[in-house]
Amino acid sequence: MEILKIPGTKYTLEINFDPDTGHLEMAGSSYPENAVEFFQPIFEWLENYVSKVKNSILLNLNFDYLNSISTRCVMDILEILEMYYNGGGKVEVNWYCAKDNEDMLQMGQEIAEDIKLPINVIPFSREAKD
Repeated sequence: MEILKIPGTKYTLEINFDPDTGHLEMAGSSYPENAVEFFQPIFEWLENYVSKVKNSILLNLNFDYLNSISTRCVMDILEILEMYYNGGGKVEVNWYCAKDNEDMLQMGQEIAEDIKLPINVIPFSREAKD
């Protein structure tokens, strides 16, 4: 399988999924004009990956902002991983968010309660800019 790499923009997430290591990363803000279209190749890659590969998966999420449809798409990604996990696959999710981003912090905590995956909500301090 090929690496899935999508550069981030002002409106879309940066995606870096490496099939060799099982490390999947999504970062940035997501409020694209057509979220379903943006996320479609991510869904396809991930469904293909979990059907063929039996590696451990580490998903690192670091969101600044998700609109409602992007949030639903992220939930769909987590549900794909939940099915893989329930089938015996090893999955860990790290939800990184700035301590001052209360919306993303709360969302991570709520998702961790709802999804049956090991999800670590990891708040961090933003570094001061010069």
